[in-house]
Amino acid sequence: LSLSQHHLSSHNQNIFNMGGSTSPTLSPPHKRTKPCEPYDGPAFELKCVNNIRSLAADMPSAAKSGHPGAPMGCAPMAHLLWSEVMNYSPSNPEWWNRDRFVLSNGHACSLQYSMLHLAGYGLTIDDLKNFR
Repeated sequence: LSLSQHHLSSHNQNIFNMGGSTSPTLSPPHKRTKPCEPYDGPAFELKCVNNIRSLAADMPSAAKSGHPGAPMGCAPMAHLLWSEVMNYSPSNPEWWNRDRFVLSNGHACSLQYSMLHLAGYGLTIDDLKNFR
């Protein structure tokens, strides 16, 4: 058994123990022992992520609808994808070989609109202000 399979196996034995004096243990397999490390990447990258966060968080706040949690939490992932991974061309949005950025979480749609605006896809700041 792998370590995680062993943990689950022994965990399940404890949960389904119907007799004896052993009580079930429901502790998580991994415990954080030190606080989150501070960001140590380039300052410009952190500024980009924070700008995405603030732009995406302002939209539901201004619309008085929605919650900024998902857009703020997903901003680092979006920055990485749009700046280093995805192939796209705002000047040719119908390019057949472009990558698509699809979010199934409706709460994060302000992140998608923010990224389209920042990438130059024709969404204006006024469009973002009129979100909803």
